[in-house]
Amino acid sequence: MTDQHDRPTPYKEPQQARSAATLARVLRAAEEIASSAGLEEMTMTGVAERAGVSVGTIYRRFEDKEQLINALTERMLDRREEYVAEQLRKAEPSLSGVMRAYAHALLQSFTDNSNLFPELLRVRGARPTDRGARTITEVHRLLLEAAAPHMLEIRRSDPPAALDVAARALLGACFHNSVRPDPATGQTAQRRYADELGDMAVAYLLTPNRRDTDPT
Repeated sequence: MTDQHDRPTPYKEPQQARSAATLARVLRAAEEIASSAGLEEMTMTGVAERAGVSVGTIYRRFEDKEQLINALTERMLDRREEYVAEQLRKAEPSLSGVMRAYAHALLQSFTDNSNLFPELLRVRGARPTDRGARTITEVHRLLLEAAAPHMLEIRRSDPPAALDVAARALLGACFHNSVRPDPATGQTAQRRYADELGDMAVAYLLTPNRRDTDPT
């Protein structure tokens, strides 16, 4: 049975178009402030001022800052899941095409909004019910689904396990790039880094296990 305390308290979903537009404005303002100043510096008052609404309007929707962060997390991570899915749908129909599209999509997701994305992934800890963990699980699933038609191209002895290793390596590399003091920045550098990551993953998947090729 799931521990109810692990679940964030839901905020009030808008029922009318006008309320939905106001909520979108509030979340956009929260994202802008959090991206530039960090979650710690984001306040309900500051968000209200940036969104052009009263503080009371925000508190009618969110009980506290934690609920606002939960909503912001949902909004940003939903967008990133959709982005990765879209990029994989557009990938060249081959193992290398899928892996390279995945590397580019992940790196772009982690570098958007400066360090806000990785900060949101960490904000609720590492519990299985954490929203960030669910997004990581979802983008992993999306890769496995996109690569499934090309599994016969993988030359490792256990293709599913090898694909899982490659997926984890790409995720770790993209996350690390977002938190290191000297990340790959700018479109050219990011594109080059994503290309290198994709090539590394493909090279691993196309290389037979050492024990399968070692004559001794």
